[in-house]
Amino acid sequence: MKKLVALVLSAVMFASFACGCSSKGEDKKFIVGFDSEFPPMGFIDDSGNYVGFDLELAAEVAKRLDMEFVAQPIAWDSKDTELASGNIDCIWNGFTITGREDQYTWSEPYMANSQVVVVRSDSGIAALEDLAGKSVCVQKDSSGLAAVEENPDLASTFAELVQVESYLNAMMELESGAVDAIVMDEIVARYELSNSDADLVVLNVSLAAEEYGVGFLLGNEELRDKVQNTLKEMKADGTLAKISEKWFEKDITIVK
Repeated sequence: MKKLVALVLSAVMFASFACGCSSKGEDKKFIVGFDSEFPPMGFIDDSGNYVGFDLELAAEVAKRLDMEFVAQPIAWDSKDTELASGNIDCIWNGFTITGREDQYTWSEPYMANSQVVVVRSDSGIAALEDLAGKSVCVQKDSSGLAAVEENPDLASTFAELVQVESYLNAMMELESGAVDAIVMDEIVARYELSNSDADLVVLNVSLAAEEYGVGFLLGNEELRDKVQNTLKEMKADGTLAKISEKWFEKDITIVK
């Protein structure tokens, strides 16, 4: 009987130890939510891999924090649900702080951006007033949509405002002639145009200036601080500049 009790106790202790190890391992995952159709910040390459500037930054942060990096694609208009449910630890994907300051616990800004207008080069559209009577496209729940909504005098001149799931969809709509213009992130627009044969141009106007940050669940200062301090280390040792130069041919980060 004593041997039986000892075996049972040993089994319970082993199971508790195993569960403890499992929980610890799960805690060491760094799950980053991102839009998989948002190049160059996060997207799927020709080999089916998740790649991008933000994902590379996040992977390096996870490595330095001794955490397992997990790139988790999400529907952009479901990002808040994903974060609140614990399916992801943060949103890191060209995520605009401006206008969302009180909705998340933010890292410090790491990049500046603007909302711009993209049109076909033969469209005859050269200024914002030329968008009157035109079909304008934005991504759902995006900063581009917010920029349009914050300019009601401009938006009221559009023939229609079309919302799509991703900016890659928007680009296809524009190229096909289904829409006349896109309001979108300048960084994404210029990257896409420089890496495609599409006959599109970015107008020399900005609807809104903004900054990118890493968004955590409101109140999660602990993880935010770890990530922020690691980004500062990467700035100091030149890693941040190296990754930026790989994707943009120069260092466009603003981490202090």
